[in-house]
Amino acid sequence: MAKFRKIGILTSGGDAPGMNAAIRAVTRKAISEGIEVVGIQEGYNGLITGNLRPLDNRSVSNIITKAGTILYSSRCPEFKTEEGMARAIKTCEENQIDAIVALGGDGTFRGATDLTNHGIPSVGIPCTIDNDITATEYTIGFDTAMNTVIEMVGSLRETCESHSRCNIIEVMGRDCGMIALYAGIASGAVVIAIPEVPFDEDFAVDKFREAREHGKRGMIGVFAEGMSLNLDHTYSEQFVKKLQERTGIETRFARLGHVVRGGAPTLRDRLHATQMGAEAVSYLLEGKSNIVMCVKRGRVTGEDINYALILDRMYKGKLKDGDLDNFGPDAIAEMKSTCAYRQANMERLYHLSFELGK
Repeated sequence: MAKFRKIGILTSGGDAPGMNAAIRAVTRKAISEGIEVVGIQEGYNGLITGNLRPLDNRSVSNIITKAGTILYSSRCPEFKTEEGMARAIKTCEENQIDAIVALGGDGTFRGATDLTNHGIPSVGIPCTIDNDITATEYTIGFDTAMNTVIEMVGSLRETCESHSRCNIIEVMGRDCGMIALYAGIASGAVVIAIPEVPFDEDFAVDKFREAREHGKRGMIGVFAEGMSLNLDHTYSEQFVKKLQERTGIETRFARLGHVVRGGAPTLRDRLHATQMGAEAVSYLLEGKSNIVMCVKRGRVTGEDINYALILDRMYKGKLKDGDLDNFGPDAIAEMKSTCAYRQANMERLYHLSFELGK
């Protein structure tokens, strides 16, 4: 079993409900093993500047119910430089930080890999509302975000029903359409648009028209922000104009934006965050690092960060020359199988949404 005097925790990138639950779990698991814990404030920037605070059992009491992150977050381009990395390592040495648990997304995990390569064992915990990390079935914050969306869509639906109106709602997710797809199905949307599946605009317009002809008053369409990010940044708003012009249906647009990141974390996010936080400490104590905690077939397990990062690039069509050089045929075949399964599942649910959205 590896020996540690002190473990540091940081949160980086976009905040996600459940981060605090993970901070609590890491802290209490480490303390139960006789290890000191220090919170690194404002992500990798705090590691560079030495913005630290000690954490104990009492300092993490009751934070499991809170959204956001008590350690705050920021993006830190300086950490990608040799000078920034040197300052971060110096902070670890001066404060006797022997290992790091990093909460965030793919950018956070690249930083964890850099720390491991410089002698500071690190483990990543996937915290992003987008659920866009291919190596894991689930990321912390996703469930809360979906529940926030369906609550707000429900409120918009009521006014749509009152005024016989349609509302096109754009939700967060970057290039991933999972929030839009899952929350759209759960909200009974007539039409859902996600970047993973080609969108037939004419078919979508016809669906709204047919729904109105069959007596439907209030109608909802849920669009992933990736539709706009990948096109001209205003696609969802342009569709609103086209729909109204071609059908005569009064149509409004709503962009939910960052409110989707807020809200008290759901049971699922609290539970997964707690499991991942405790397991992250256990992996470090077993001498394992440069891994990211993942949910696979419903179980929390560790996956090599490099594998996870390259798998993510493969799924998103962003592989670079040489990315696969360090992986054997079996590993590459497994990556391709994972990508195919994820895409097939998205397509299956997408087509289901069109069958039921009437």
